[in-house]
Amino acid sequence: MSSAQVRSETAMETPRARTMDMKLEIVVIPVSDVDRAKRFYGGLGWRLDADFAAGDDYRVIQFTPPGSACSVIFGKNVTAAAPGSAQGLYLIVSDIKAARDELLGRGVEIGEVFHDAGGVYLGKDEPYLFGRLRVSGLDPEHRSYRSFASFRDPDGNGWLLQEITTRLPGRVDADDTTFTSSTELAAALRRAAAAHGEHEKQIGRQDANWPDWYADYIVREQTGKP
Repeated sequence: MSSAQVRSETAMETPRARTMDMKLEIVVIPVSDVDRAKRFYGGLGWRLDADFAAGDDYRVIQFTPPGSACSVIFGKNVTAAAPGSAQGLYLIVSDIKAARDELLGRGVEIGEVFHDAGGVYLGKDEPYLFGRLRVSGLDPEHRSYRSFASFRDPDGNGWLLQEITTRLPGRVDADDTTFTSSTELAAALRRAAAAHGEHEKQIGRQDANWPDWYADYIVREQTGKP
């Protein structure tokens, strides 16, 4: 077994003991022009949580992407990092085409959808986690984790949309199924409907118990079960 395989399997192990939750709350984005950055992130449709200043030497602005439990902050004297140095910032979406279309409608310059035929892509200037084969278009098998689109803010901080519809085992709490928007739930229902159509073909008849089938499928999909 290779070292890459060992690292992959270890990463999916469930911790043996958990004493308390540790929730990622904030990611700091280094920018050169605070007001320009505020206009950009507001233009994405993100929620403005705070715009606080203390004199002329300190200002912090906080935005939260729709459906995200983690926010971003930027401002004046918030970080010593060089503007534009934040790269490989992931935004997880359930429908990458719809997400890209929305950003385009908001005037964001975003690249074409692409997929990685060998693994998970970390960004334009970053290495791949597993593979190195970037191919234009959606993943042909529509596999979770494989389709991407990238964009940058005015300072060059790099963002990456990644389509995830089914989590890998160990990546979510068992039976913990949540949806952060009606759009995300609708996408899950459409996938369940398509799968149920195949199920009816296999059994050779209409399935009157489709609500229970849908519910079980959606829970299993989100929690990484077969």
